[in-house]
Amino acid sequence: MDIINILPDSVANQIAAGEVVDRPAGAVKEMLENSMDAGATQIDLVVKDAGRTLIQVIDNGSGMSDSDARLCFERHATSKIHKADDLFAIHTMGFRGEALASIAAIAQVELRTRQHDSELGTQVTIEGSHIVDQQPTVCPAGTSLSVKNLFFNIPARRNFLKKDSVEFSHIEEVFRRVTLIHYDLGFTLTSNGKLVYDLKAGTLLQRIAGLYGNAYKERMFSVEEQTDLVKIRGFVSRPEFSRSRRGEQYLFVNGRYIKHPGLSTAVERAYGDLLPERSYPSYFIGLTVDPSKIDINIHPTKTEVKFVDEHALFAILRSAVKRALGQFSLATELSFDTPEEFNLPPAPKDYVPSQPRISYNPNYNPFRASGSQTHMKLEKPEKLDNIDNPDNLDILEPLAKPEKPAATTGSCLQVQGRYIVTPLASGLAVIDQHRAHERILYDKLSTLNSQLSTPNSQTLLFPVNCTFSAADAEMLGELLPDIKQYGFELSPLNQTTFVITATPADLKEDDLQALLEKLLCDYKGSTMQKYNNRSESLCASLARQMAVRAGTPLSQEQMQQLVADLFACPLAEVSPSGKKIITIVKPEELLK
Repeated sequence: MDIINILPDSVANQIAAGEVVDRPAGAVKEMLENSMDAGATQIDLVVKDAGRTLIQVIDNGSGMSDSDARLCFERHATSKIHKADDLFAIHTMGFRGEALASIAAIAQVELRTRQHDSELGTQVTIEGSHIVDQQPTVCPAGTSLSVKNLFFNIPARRNFLKKDSVEFSHIEEVFRRVTLIHYDLGFTLTSNGKLVYDLKAGTLLQRIAGLYGNAYKERMFSVEEQTDLVKIRGFVSRPEFSRSRRGEQYLFVNGRYIKHPGLSTAVERAYGDLLPERSYPSYFIGLTVDPSKIDINIHPTKTEVKFVDEHALFAILRSAVKRALGQFSLATELSFDTPEEFNLPPAPKDYVPSQPRISYNPNYNPFRASGSQTHMKLEKPEKLDNIDNPDNLDILEPLAKPEKPAATTGSCLQVQGRYIVTPLASGLAVIDQHRAHERILYDKLSTLNSQLSTPNSQTLLFPVNCTFSAADAEMLGELLPDIKQYGFELSPLNQTTFVITATPADLKEDDLQALLEKLLCDYKGSTMQKYNNRSESLCASLARQMAVRAGTPLSQEQMQQLVADLFACPLAEVSPSGKKIITIVKPEELLK
């Protein structure tokens, strides 16, 4: 008995749709790419209900003839591939000929298109792969493709979609990936009747600013390199504007967004020690490579690629980014205008300067206990860098129970600008100052939020305006009640700008724009992960941003206050993110 059957086209198209259009964002990607391949200079994206109800893409491209308007919905129908060799010389975005067939198999589709030299256009209506109607119509030159009721005939797939905010975030990400590298085209994105982005054709830096805010113009270093193998152009962020998660990291090859762990590592390694701990740079880098040297046909979404010579690309990209960081960071520190305060009067005639002298006590020992002749020596302090890895530092043991500092001494010592060393009855406590302050602030902010008490705020002498991307501005607007609970006073000035008039009393950060951006970045990364609700997420993020940084010198009074406040916390051993704060060095280990 025969058991092998040929699948009907409608079923085969639904299977293909599962690979190409797994959610509304997948349809958006294919539709935008088709418009770009049609030579459009202006592309408008309209969505309703995060793409469930409607996804519409309108372009001013070349348009299609009557026969092409119908044929484009057939499976494996494409204008970009004619023979197998064409796969190794691809210069277009879509090329498989599955996109429109897959979309038409799972939605109600209306296509209106007209070529520029034609008086009339064509309208095609399709439901579930079946052509319902085709007739002449009056429409602008170009193409308008409307996809309605996505997955209307596959209820199981529709039930797997997330809530609208999540699905729209995926659409936004696809929109950014497409528009960032095609900065020479104009784009708009409208959601539920509200204009979210209006991007004019311009430069890459202008496009970055259009998507993420004008503040990014001052945060980027230009990267340029050209060799026989690759041409590199793009921007990387200044080290001080790094993020706590890998979000704004975009690599493009021949105008196509890609994911490549090796090249991403090359960019991050170029920063070396310039990045703070657990921080990641932002970058927007485009590579131009001979199409015959890459293979992009290894994944349905075409985001994964293979290169003929990946090792050489890694080295070239790393070198280009490293040189850009070195050149621009040096240029920002050099000034050829002599400040007035350094215009010193000329020295008198025959003046001989004397050598400066420094007074110090050669017998001073910071580890000598007060009133005792016992000398304790801490050798190889550089090992303190391994405080997070006790296996590499066998003299350090985790603190089982918080122990208060010895009341008789109180002498604190700062090591490497990162650790505070203070004596305990059981030895020396080595405290990570940033994590300790983070714990203190988190407990303080949590108590403030739980008791719904009035926060301590400091009014700014001059209000500060902060501009964000449309998506971040909308999110910040939703979070305003929670943020105000911690001492911020801010209100929307327009669709993307907020004015700040007051900040928490403990806040020492001057760059409020960067602080709020990191707050939003942390919130987007942690909302569905560690914390139970958005108040906890914001509290943890704000404590992390406000905490004293590693490398910040502290006075004796500041260190003593920090240690006292830490040991007053119920959970003094670990930071809110679960990192160890304190390690004890026992006296017998010091005596060795």
